[in-house]
Amino acid sequence: MRRLLPTAKPMRKTSQRIHQHKRPAAPARQPARRDTRPKGPRRVILFNKPFDVLPQFSDEAGRRTLKDFVPVSEVYAAGRLDRDSEGLMILTNDGALQAQLTQPGKRTGKIYYVQVEGVPQESDLSRLRSGITLNDGPTLPAGAEVVPEPAWLWPRIPPIRERKAIPTCWLKITLYEGRNRQVRRMTAHIGFPTLRLIRFAMGDYQLQDLAPGEWRDISDRT
Repeated sequence: MRRLLPTAKPMRKTSQRIHQHKRPAAPARQPARRDTRPKGPRRVILFNKPFDVLPQFSDEAGRRTLKDFVPVSEVYAAGRLDRDSEGLMILTNDGALQAQLTQPGKRTGKIYYVQVEGVPQESDLSRLRSGITLNDGPTLPAGAEVVPEPAWLWPRIPPIRERKAIPTCWLKITLYEGRNRQVRRMTAHIGFPTLRLIRFAMGDYQLQDLAPGEWRDISDRT
């Protein structure tokens, strides 16, 4: 019987790539840093925004804006304050200050005085202090307490609509983030709709004695 010799395996061709030197990877490009320094003299302005004023300098529909009150160019609002809300706005050309006051990661405290319909109990306020879940996700824990009506309060024009059968009270709420209409959504979530909302402070900046529609340049004090 004839024995079959094993078939020789064909030699594999060695890839030339093995012998090639690997080129060093190009260093990753670093994103260009945005220059947040003010172009020109640094400006910081405190403004007490009245009710029914848009938090911007122009409006195609002809509604009242910041331009009707603050005759200063090249400054921008650090954060928003809804048309139906009142109180402190900070206008500046300093990008670093804007970021400090508005970026969520900075967690700068913002104090609001809020008139709500009804009288929340401690158990209601503890929900705000622990954080609640809104339709855009859970909120950070907030400061929340019942306070007397502020002594510095001015009359709102037009006045709020009150229902005689339902009492109202004032809350002091401190947020460390800034979502769209967040305070109003938070008080509604626990069953106490907001009737009036006034922002009193943003970080170290406070409303102080500014009347509605008044502004003060504090550029040389910061």
